[in-house]
Formats: sequence, structure tokens, C-alpha cells
Amino acid sequence: MPNQDVVETELATPLALEKPNIEVPGVASVRLHKLDLARHVAIAPGGKRYVVATFDATRMGQKYVIAVYPQQANYLTLIRLPVCEFHAELPEDAIQRHLSLIQSIQEGKLKAYIIENQ
Repeated sequence: MPNQDVVETELATPLALEKPNIEVPGVASVRLHKLDLARHVAIAPGGKRYVVATFDATRMGQKYVIAVYPQQANYLTLIRLPVCEFHAELPEDAIQRHLSLIQSIQEGKLKAYIIENQ
């Protein structure tokens, strides 16, 4: 008769993921998706809107992805074509990059930020 004892492992226990609550003054936060660490709408001085999203991409073979998507009429446009995308090994580094991108968008320096950090 096979032994039917249940062994509690990391896979058998419920995963309690605690999402950070990142508030940026003057920036609207967006409802987080399942794998998101942070998601905000940043507005450039000319009125152009961007969504800055930072998410866990370990299932895709990467650690954390920080991406900027154009937004028009409160909808993401060209979601498959982000304006830029960066990668980070640690969640703290990903959040720091997220905040830096928001600041560069607000200052109207997104293109310069992308060129300097490629």
C-alpha cells in the first residue's frame, strides 16, 4: 500500500505575497495586476500620459521588469510596444528605477533618461 502522508512543502503552503504600497506625490496610482510591484500614471509637462509598471517576471526567465507604456484617453496604447523596458535583479532596485522613471517623465526628460541608461 502506498504511503499517503502529506508532506508540507513550499508548493503546498499558500503563498502570502505582500505587495508594497508605493505612493508618489502628484502621481495617480493604478490598480495593481497580479504580478505587479507598482503601477502609476505619470504625466509629462506637455500633457502626454504614461503608465509606469513594475512587475515580477521570474516566470518569463527575468527577475523584475520596469516598463513605460503610452496612455491615451485613460487606455494603454500599444501595450506590446513599450516606450522603454528595464530589468532589475532585486525588487528594491526595480522600485528605485520605477521612481526614477516617473520623475524623468514629470520633468520631461524621458528620452534623455532612456539614452543615458541603455
